[in-house]
Amino acid sequence: MPHALAYGSNSATTPLVPLTITRRDPGPTDVRIDIVYCGVCHSDLHTARGEWGGVKFPAIPGHEIVGKVIAVGDKVAKFKVGDTVGVGCMVDSCRECASCREGLEQYCEAGNIGTYNAPDKHLGGHTFGGYTSEIVVDQDFVLSISDKLPLDAAAPLLCAGITLWSPLVHWGAGPGKKVGIVGLGGLGHMGVKLARALGAEVVMFTTSPGKVADAEKLGAHEAVVSTDKAAMARHRKSFDLIINTVSAPHDLDIFMALLKRDGAQVLVGAPASPHAPINAGRMIGNRLTLAASTIGGIRETQEMLDFCAAHGIVSEIEMIDIQSINEAYDRMVKGDVKYRFVIDMASLKNGAKAA
Repeated sequence: MPHALAYGSNSATTPLVPLTITRRDPGPTDVRIDIVYCGVCHSDLHTARGEWGGVKFPAIPGHEIVGKVIAVGDKVAKFKVGDTVGVGCMVDSCRECASCREGLEQYCEAGNIGTYNAPDKHLGGHTFGGYTSEIVVDQDFVLSISDKLPLDAAAPLLCAGITLWSPLVHWGAGPGKKVGIVGLGGLGHMGVKLARALGAEVVMFTTSPGKVADAEKLGAHEAVVSTDKAAMARHRKSFDLIINTVSAPHDLDIFMALLKRDGAQVLVGAPASPHAPINAGRMIGNRLTLAASTIGGIRETQEMLDFCAAHGIVSEIEMIDIQSINEAYDRMVKGDVKYRFVIDMASLKNGAKAA
């Protein structure tokens, strides 16, 4: 079995350091991928620092993976050596439940197998993510990446992109619809780009006046500072859909008040503690929906990637070396990134001394 260089954390209280891990030999339906870039998601930080329950160490994060195929199993029909591919947040699922049969593996009733920190049915132990030199994944959980997309800026599409695409499409964002995006971060900036490309009228909501110009530059028709009561009042009962990307507890009612009859607010941010109680009376009186969504299935992730290639949509990124990952995490906590870190994995292969 091949060894791979990696960066990961050995405990919740220690920084990420160089490591050596074992990857499985490709099985009949497996694809072996040389990782070129890996995006940095806030989930990576939560996992590496043990902020979510059940973290297994060593923890090696990374689920926004892009690279080149370097080997395939003898039954692989979807990919060949040299193909440009991606791996997102899942590497397997039960494939038998209703959700899996419908192409919604993210809602696998047995629990999908996450790219990291999930049970590894091949080697035992737990899965290791993309902060590594290579990865081996079953072909059914590998995505094709168009050569129309710059590979570095395409990496965050595998999580940030699909997390916004899935609810936008499910709730019908498009021409004639007014869509709000709450929060201009790694998720929110993708929401603005995708909703605009889908043909919707897009309004960005932020608590930071300094982000208004950025939101409009990214494609928002309007940006509203959500603490400005007069500005918020002008949009009362006018939205078909609001996607809320904020991962800290806050007042959801101020956005429910902006929904027209039959409108929906969809949460994609996961706060560490609950939001304040919602005003059910307003919801009942206007047949409103408060919903939530996670990533997308493999089929819809491929559809998103193809849509982005056709429309020239990628993430706004800041490139880093793997040796800077701990400093990048500290900056993420402060919100000091526009809008997604991406690791140049050549820095791992050329500069890391694995333990």
